[in-house]
Amino acid sequence: MSSLSNYDKHSQATKAVWAGEKPYRVHGASQVPLVHSVAYTYDDLDHWYEVAIGNAYGHIYGRNTNPTVESFEEKMRILEGAEAATSFSTGMAAISNSLHTFLRPGDRIVTIKDTYGGTNKIFSEFLPKLNIDITFCDTGEHEQVEKEIAKGCQLVYLETPTNPTVKVTDIERMVKAAKAQNALIFVDNTFATPLNQNPLKYGVDLVIHSATKFLGGHADALGGVICGNKDLVEKVFHYREINGATMDPNAAYFMIRGLKTLDLRITRQCESAQKIAEYLQQHPLVEDVFYPGLKDHSHHDIAKKQMKRFGGMLSFSMKNGMAAVKEFLPKLELANRAANLGAVETTVGPARTTSHVENTPEERKELGIPESLVRYSVGIEDVDDLINDIEQAFSYVTK
Repeated sequence: MSSLSNYDKHSQATKAVWAGEKPYRVHGASQVPLVHSVAYTYDDLDHWYEVAIGNAYGHIYGRNTNPTVESFEEKMRILEGAEAATSFSTGMAAISNSLHTFLRPGDRIVTIKDTYGGTNKIFSEFLPKLNIDITFCDTGEHEQVEKEIAKGCQLVYLETPTNPTVKVTDIERMVKAAKAQNALIFVDNTFATPLNQNPLKYGVDLVIHSATKFLGGHADALGGVICGNKDLVEKVFHYREINGATMDPNAAYFMIRGLKTLDLRITRQCESAQKIAEYLQQHPLVEDVFYPGLKDHSHHDIAKKQMKRFGGMLSFSMKNGMAAVKEFLPKLELANRAANLGAVETTVGPARTTSHVENTPEERKELGIPESLVRYSVGIEDVDDLINDIEQAFSYVTK
C-alpha cells in the first residue's frame, strides 16, 4: 500500500509487465517467487512486535499478507492509478467485504438493476436482512439514478459495462451526484479492465475487479481486488484480514503471470469482439446484439468518452428464443460452454446458467435479462475462425 511510483511515465502495457515486481524478486530471480509460507519468523522480538502492530514493514501471517500476493496488489494499484490496493479469494469476496466494511443498519444504497447475479443477490437478499435499504434503478437512466441519489444515500454502486447486457453508465456524472450527498461510490471494472477504463480518475472511491476473469486471463485461478483511496482500502483490508477471505499465493502468482500479457490479450479480444458484434448484427437468426462498440448501442457515446476500447465481452439474443439457443450452443467448436469469462479461450453460455444462475426466471425478467440471452466472451483465437465457427453452428438452428 505504497504511494504512486515512477511507473506513471510508462504505458499501461509496460506497467502490466514490470510494475510492482522488483522488490519481490529475491535472490536475483527474474520472476516474482511463489511464497507458500503461512507464517514468518523473527529473532528480534521488538521488531516482530513493531511489524505486528503495523509500525514496521514485514509479514506475520498468511491470512494478513503474503509477498507474492502483495506484488500482485502493487501491480494492480499502479495499473489503476490508486493510492492502495488489497486482494481477496474471489471477486465476490472483494464486493461483499467492501460493502460490509462501510454499511450499517439504516443505510441506503442506490444501484442499478444490471449488476452481476451474485452482486444482485447481495443487494436483494442479504443486505435487506441487515436493515439496509436498496434502491434499484434502470441502467443507463441517469436522471432516475441522480434523483434517487439526491434523496440521500451512503453508497452508490455501479457496474460498467454490465454483466451480461453490457450496458454503460456515465461514471463522471454519477460521481458528481454521489459527492453532492457525501456518498461513497464503488465501480465494478471487471469487464473493462484497467487497460480500457480507470474509474478512479473520475473521482470514484473504490474500483473492484473479479481478477478471475480478464486479469488472470487463463481460467485457472480465483481472485478479487479493490483499488482506491488509501484510508478506505486499509479499512477494507482490516475487515478482510479478520474475516479471512484472503487471496491464495498460488492465485496471486497466476495473476501476476496473466497480467504480463493483459495488453496483448485485451487488444486482440476487443478487436475481435467488435468484428463479431458487427457480424451478428447482420445475421437473420439474431434478434439483438449488445456491445458498446456498436454505433447504435444506446450507450455508445458514453462508452466512447470513458473507455479506451469497448471490451472483449458481448451478448446477443436469438430469434425463436431458448429453442434456438439449445440448437446453436452445442454446435460451437471453438468455445467452452462454461460459467466463466475473460479467458484466452472463447467462453459462451446463457445468462441463466452463467451470470444470473442464482436468480429465478422471474428475477431475471425483472432485471431485463432474457432467458435466451447468450453471453459470448471473446478469446484470442483468430477472429475469422470464430466467425466461421458461429456461422456453422447457426446452420443447425431451425429456421
